[in-house]
Amino acid sequence: MPRGCSPDEGNRHTKFIFVTGGVVSSLGKGIASASLGMLLKARGLKVTIQKFDPYINVDPGTLSPFQHGEVFVTDDGAETDLDLGHYERFIDVNMSQKNNSTTGQIYYTVITKERRGDYLGKTVQVVPHITDEIQHRIWRLAEDDGEHFDVVITEIGGTVGDIESLPFLEAIRQFALKVGKENALFIHLTLVPYIKSSGEIKTKPTQHSVMRLREIGIQPDILICRTEKPLTREIREKIGLFCNVHPKAVIEGRDVETIYEIPLIFHREHLDNLVVEMLHLDCPDPDLDRWVQFVEKVKNPSKRVRIAVCGKYVGLHDSYKSIIEAFTHAGVENDARVELKWVDSEELEQNDPAPFFADVSGILIPGGFGLRGIEGKIRAVQYARENKIPFFGICLGMQCAVIEFARHVCKLERANSREFDEKTPHPVIDIMEEQKEIDRLGGTMRLGSYPCVLKTGTLAARIYGKPEIEERHRHRYELNNHYRPLLQEYGMVMSGLYPRKDLVEIIELPDHPWFIGVQFHPELKSRVTKAHPLFRDFVRAALEYQEKKRS
Repeated sequence: MPRGCSPDEGNRHTKFIFVTGGVVSSLGKGIASASLGMLLKARGLKVTIQKFDPYINVDPGTLSPFQHGEVFVTDDGAETDLDLGHYERFIDVNMSQKNNSTTGQIYYTVITKERRGDYLGKTVQVVPHITDEIQHRIWRLAEDDGEHFDVVITEIGGTVGDIESLPFLEAIRQFALKVGKENALFIHLTLVPYIKSSGEIKTKPTQHSVMRLREIGIQPDILICRTEKPLTREIREKIGLFCNVHPKAVIEGRDVETIYEIPLIFHREHLDNLVVEMLHLDCPDPDLDRWVQFVEKVKNPSKRVRIAVCGKYVGLHDSYKSIIEAFTHAGVENDARVELKWVDSEELEQNDPAPFFADVSGILIPGGFGLRGIEGKIRAVQYARENKIPFFGICLGMQCAVIEFARHVCKLERANSREFDEKTPHPVIDIMEEQKEIDRLGGTMRLGSYPCVLKTGTLAARIYGKPEIEERHRHRYELNNHYRPLLQEYGMVMSGLYPRKDLVEIIELPDHPWFIGVQFHPELKSRVTKAHPLFRDFVRAALEYQEKKRS
């Protein structure tokens, strides 16, 4: 395949695609953007994707997972929307703080400039100052550190008609006018509901959504229609007629078994061909062989294994989106489907854990914050350790493993984390030294990518296959080095260390089939065709445990 294709006539102009949504929220703009990005990258284009979020929070870091799902952390330490995880997984390109902007960030920047006097006494207004700042962030990403992108896809959060989204829509309207029709494309994701009682597909919500968009001054070039039923030629023609879109640009977006099938569905609907044609790109057809093979393995594995995820946000699975996808990737590499059993850690606090875990072959405790459900997680760790069930602790999950080991193996009564008990006599988990004077919550944790040196001969070193790694972090508390000698004396192995500050990053128990806790978040670096080594090996260990249990 050619290295990268340029716009026609040899120009190096970046092409811009804007993805908006209508009718209802949560239709899947992030997946649609990521899928299109994947198809364009498969054609040899250099692609990046950004998300504009209309909420006033500076970032999602202070939002409850129940409000906004997981916080996706980038290498440079940005706390971002979970859609950036989809972008990274689908196009295999690392995102940064430049790939996610919020209303809060944009207003913060403009107000800071006003306070400095940058506007020379002018009245600061939404138009042009806020809209200019939004456009600046699109341009900034297009030439990121001098690196040219052929295509920049921009997803606008929220729903057309929301008052919060209006500045972003006005900004992209202006932007498209400036770069010219040949360099900008609007894709609108909408809902075409099926009314069961009448047996009809209704196009009116889509018509009204596009009408609102056109009132703002944006005419969509392509419509992606979420629907339960196939869109007939007549339905496509009707939508096209009333929305001023060619029927071939009305793309069907039906529910599929796995989100990784969506790029293939879009390709069959000729979405990428339309984009290439409308933006006048001269590109080869996409090479989708590896993606097709991956989807086939997701849908038709030869084995199955059940793994428990024990947390306190299990009522909203988006809170653990990257973990779910990391298990999908790891399952494919083990030719297995990983069935996740969601266990509410609060329910474990007063109940026997055995019935909760009787039908699983692995237990994972993910990250989180706050006291609620902690004792249930510690009981889950104890059950996994004593019953030799493969165990994987991530961030807070690792800390719970250390607390459990200190209490029940080292016999340190009331051992705990200072996060949960400031008066604990044995703070085996303590706040990091540099965090002690911080009084603001937003953006102040240990965030982003840090190196970790692996101890030779350990399980972690075998899994990674190299002496040093880099992983992404999001936490304030660490294993207390004062207790390291005692923990090691009783058998805990500190198999990964952050060398600059001698911080424990990985712990493991050698007298166990598979027991690892990590202070970082490995799920954030798992990719479609490159499962994270820890998840891959954890699933392998769960499969081995399952076979032994059956025999």
